[in-house]
Amino acid sequence: MHVDLGSALDATPGVSRASLERLDEQVATAHERIEAGRRNAEHGYAALNLPDTVDLDAIRSAVAPFDDPAAVLTVGIGGSALGAATFADALSDPSDPDAYFLDNVDPEHVSELLASLPLDRTVLNVVSKSGTTAETLANFLVVRDAMADAGVDWTERTFVTTGDEGNLRGLAAEHDLPSLPVPEGVPGRFSALSTVGLAVAAIQGHDLDVIRDGATEAADGLSGSLFETPAYAYGATAYALAGRGALMNAMMPYAERLETFAEWFAQLWAESLGKDGLGQTPARALGATDQHSQLQLYRAGPRDKLVTLVRPRERVDRDIPETDLDGLAYLGGSSLGDLLDAEFEATEASLAASGVPAIRVEIDAVDERSLGSLLYEMEAACVLYGELASVSTFTQPAVEWGKRAARGLLGGGDFEEAEAVDDRTSLVVE
Repeated sequence: MHVDLGSALDATPGVSRASLERLDEQVATAHERIEAGRRNAEHGYAALNLPDTVDLDAIRSAVAPFDDPAAVLTVGIGGSALGAATFADALSDPSDPDAYFLDNVDPEHVSELLASLPLDRTVLNVVSKSGTTAETLANFLVVRDAMADAGVDWTERTFVTTGDEGNLRGLAAEHDLPSLPVPEGVPGRFSALSTVGLAVAAIQGHDLDVIRDGATEAADGLSGSLFETPAYAYGATAYALAGRGALMNAMMPYAERLETFAEWFAQLWAESLGKDGLGQTPARALGATDQHSQLQLYRAGPRDKLVTLVRPRERVDRDIPETDLDGLAYLGGSSLGDLLDAEFEATEASLAASGVPAIRVEIDAVDERSLGSLLYEMEAACVLYGELASVSTFTQPAVEWGKRAARGLLGGGDFEEAEAVDDRTSLVVE
């Protein structure tokens, strides 16, 4: 990716070139720690080795039995779904099998989705590292039951991606299901470039080797200076701005195909960095749509935001027809791409004029290589931010607390977290 920090230099809050040069010494130290973690395949840091360690042949073998599916349905939540969804939405083609994701347990949505799918031509991909994730297993049981009701042998339409132990691993062994391992030492939100994120891309026919090549190029480009490494430029500047009060990060891609990428980024940033009273709250936006819904706040609201503007340098374009309508003739002869680029640059200038920090991130195109690079570099940016902030980037204790509370409420064991639900203060207005 290509990163332009210019709009963060003369902003409020903002950073200076001199402050970034001072910060670069800390980046060099953090880079040494990251490289040591990678060499030793330590928990979390192992995610940055995935371009070398992911087994693409295993992925292809696991999905090979499913010939000519109409759809693939992934049952997973959070990192078990968002990476795959990012690739599916960014690379989608009308000729691909449709990709769907059950990452919530809303009963109306689940029922409507299952009623709309050709279950006899749908591949079911169940993803849970532990094999015990309540939401994932509940949805799986519902889907399995729907397949049985439709006269479909679910064992012929299902593969699982899971750890070495747990319910899903036992299920795969019992029914001889194709299966993929969740890589050791890789938290779910960092698993997009692994078996977890790439199996759906394989079913849809996307080039896994090129995705990996993009990630490998990004990995090879990591160095000890933010001025030489786009990933570190982004992560270090976001960290510096957060320390100066920019405690929100609005991720705003100017490409419909990257809207799910903003969701993926939100989990990566929030779950990794929200620790010890620190972190930067991610917000999701879409250019140019949210210029008409959120930009007012970004420009004129509290000075607590960084806006990250993302766009591809190349895209398929479409001409705007000539018109003689009053006030619209200027549009004729240009294209939708020209208009979207003008909106991007106008938003960037608008933020700069009001002193709001922004970072421009550009990728070559929305394709396999650029996506592999973009996701890898955002992961590296996140890890660097965590090192600079001295937070435990790869844990998620608050999430685990909620899981235990929910399990206790459903009768899945005695958990003191569940008891806290009864202690909640309420003030009901009806």
